Amino acid sequence: MLLPQTKEREYRFKLALRMGLPIFGLILALVLHTVLENSQTLQVSFYVESLILLVFSIYFILYLIYTGFTVKITDDVSKTFTREYLFSYLKEELKREKEYTLILISIDNLQDINTLYGMKNGDNVLEKVALWVAAYLKKQSIENFPLGHIKGGDFILGLKGIQSDYTTMLDLMCLKSDEFKVDDIEIKLSSSISDSHYSQDLDYIVENLFALQEQKRDFKRAQKDEEINPNELESFVINAIDNCHLSIMTQDVFLDNQRSFRECFIKLISPEGKLLYPKSYMKVINKLGLGVKYDLMVLEALLYSAKTEENSIYALNISPTSLRNEKFLHTIRELLKESKIKIMFILSETEYFSHISRYNNILNSLKRSGVLITVDRLGTIHTSFLYLRELEIDFIRFDTYYSNAERIKENRAIVDGFNLMAHEKGVKTWMKNITDRETLEFVDSLSIDYLQGKELSSLELVYEKKV
Repeated sequence: MLLPQTKEREYRFKLALRMGLPIFGLILALVLHTVLENSQTLQVSFYVESLILLVFSIYFILYLIYTGFTVKITDDVSKTFTREYLFSYLKEELKREKEYTLILISIDNLQDINTLYGMKNGDNVLEKVALWVAAYLKKQSIENFPLGHIKGGDFILGLKGIQSDYTTMLDLMCLKSDEFKVDDIEIKLSSSISDSHYSQDLDYIVENLFALQEQKRDFKRAQKDEEINPNELESFVINAIDNCHLSIMTQDVFLDNQRSFRECFIKLISPEGKLLYPKSYMKVINKLGLGVKYDLMVLEALLYSAKTEENSIYALNISPTSLRNEKFLHTIRELLKESKIKIMFILSETEYFSHISRYNNILNSLKRSGVLITVDRLGTIHTSFLYLRELEIDFIRFDTYYSNAERIKENRAIVDGFNLMAHEKGVKTWMKNITDRETLEFVDSLSIDYLQGKELSSLELVYEKKV
């Protein structure tokens, strides 16, 4: 039950109690009067007093009932605090607490939902979003916080403490909301956060929340407007590969709470210095047949950036097509001869390569050069399962679909089955993209070997060559 609903019940109970007190007082007065008189006959004054008391009691009860209908705590639709009550509640909180944070949560597509699915579904979405936010915060051990419906799809909630205490949690909540649906209706949430350091005046903090929200929306619109023309994108990709204009960031992967190796994340850099992400440029690379050239460029840049290191292991996504290219294989063998670090190649492909014997020969030749082999996306594409069964690999990595506690619990038998199968074949298992403590603790209990994600470590820049 949400705090606003609890407060509403408390208010109604207290109101009913106050309504009953005059009646109780009337009965008590009658009894006392009778006892004090100690007579079988009642005086006229008794009737007069009783009548006066009764009239005033009835008036008092009617007044309380009328007042009860005019004072409302919860919003009928969202079951959260009304705006008026929320503001009065938050003002009291700001007086009591030196450090206090307000969060604005908005349903960005509420108008579209009302138009496409009707007002009733829109109202249902408001209530379900409030419950979902409350459930998410409860998982973070945050309960009994004020939450109110301000207008449209906007909610404001208050939390004790400073803004920095909740920023990461809020970002993760918005990321998790990408999976949130109400009766198959997609919900798009956004947020902003501010605290009492900005101002002790509630109105100013609320205005700042909406201003920050609008800034975020303007930024997203600007990003959308800056989408690169396909022809320009091709030119940018070719230029970046030819001149090795790229950025390499790494994230630690842990075994038994100790750093074991690092995974690399690659972005290309356009002539204007803008970062190009793999989801935008990999299609261009495949279309232009630049996969081998791209993979070699990335490997050379990585080996150069880590030339002073010894015995470190770097994991790198490589196109399986490149691995089956003789020129690529010859070049990387020569590069690795002079390197003091180890390389792990991460592979995934949707089309099954049927020449398994040849594939295994290639992988074994790479292993002799010190390369470790990982197959990615286990549990979502069938080729990963087939390669686990048939290829001689070192690691298998679960798809990010299984990277939160709720999904793992729903698919526990599948995860346990794959984990057992991998271990029986002598293959280590790996779970990535762990973003919260609950998932980390749950995965720890599954005997999965290697763990990775924001909850364990952040990204670190190791190489960048700008234009």
